[in-house]
Amino acid sequence: MPPTTITENSVWGPSVSKSPIRPLGDTINLSHGSGGRDMHRLLEQLILPTLCSGPIDDGDAASIAIAELIDQGDRLAFTTDSYTITPLVFPGGDIGSLAVNGTVNDLAMSGAIPRYLSCALIIEEGFSIKALSSILQSMRTAADQANIRIIAGDTKVVHRGAADGLFINTAGIGVIPSKRQLGREHIRNGDIVIVSGFIGDHGAAVLAARDELQLAIPVDSDCQPLHVLTEALLSVCPNTRIMRDATRGGVASVLNELIAASSFGIQIMETLIPVRPVVRGACEILGLDPLYLANEGTMVAIIPEQDEQRALAAMQAQAAGVHARRIGKVTDHYPGLVSLLTQMGGERLIDIPSGELLPRIC
Repeated sequence: MPPTTITENSVWGPSVSKSPIRPLGDTINLSHGSGGRDMHRLLEQLILPTLCSGPIDDGDAASIAIAELIDQGDRLAFTTDSYTITPLVFPGGDIGSLAVNGTVNDLAMSGAIPRYLSCALIIEEGFSIKALSSILQSMRTAADQANIRIIAGDTKVVHRGAADGLFINTAGIGVIPSKRQLGREHIRNGDIVIVSGFIGDHGAAVLAARDELQLAIPVDSDCQPLHVLTEALLSVCPNTRIMRDATRGGVASVLNELIAASSFGIQIMETLIPVRPVVRGACEILGLDPLYLANEGTMVAIIPEQDEQRALAAMQAQAAGVHARRIGKVTDHYPGLVSLLTQMGGERLIDIPSGELLPRIC
């Protein structure tokens, strides 16, 4: 029998090369996380070939060439997030694309150019190898589309019942170009509030995918990367005040976070907020407000009023911003609060929700 070769792999721990190759089987078992041969086969036959697009470092950490980063900017952006969602696959995406796009978007909202990702998998015993393969391929596709490399990671297997199938943790590194400054301290009275597209699609899609509700909502999640869109906006509007992707808690929560403890308030207009009719209809049936539904590919930006036309034109020229529009403005009324001018001409405050958000998406 040919000898076994063991090497140290910075991405997923020790890896092993062995011949002949044995099939992985149908499901994950505890030995796939034990550090033995089964774990090495899982790494070499499935995880590494799927996720890694370049050479893998030997060592306990991935190395990054500093010169490459300096050429693009003068600061690093670093973020981390964990992903758990039911169901793992939903219309328009899955937990894999969600993890990559979510981390890419967190970097992009800080004005950074996304460059590198790490990925840690926590897999429940009994999880389908076929399902894992599909999710990993989804991650790789999303990473390729975002032009970002997955360079480090880890795999753990937990006992049956200790996890909801699969949890994914990612960390991302991006480069912020010099002189690019974003922050709520730059917000001024009269600035306008822009949303990049329809709101609530992700929350509605996940809600519809849960069998217990038996609710048909013909809409896909908006799960997508936003870094190209943010670069398009910043190229024509370098004085953009701040950007945020409206994930958990939706547009309402993001706007409240942006204006909290400020001497200004934000007023949005109900007639300007882009909501698909099917999403609005589902919200009416279930007693939900689309302003609080999660998005995974929709951003909010606050920009100077004089930049509105060129900013919207630049965003609408991108696939992720075709439906971008102005939804409100920064005012000196109700400092630190968000108000909604309703279709009937009334006004009400939009607060951050307390307690559990429905639908719970993670």
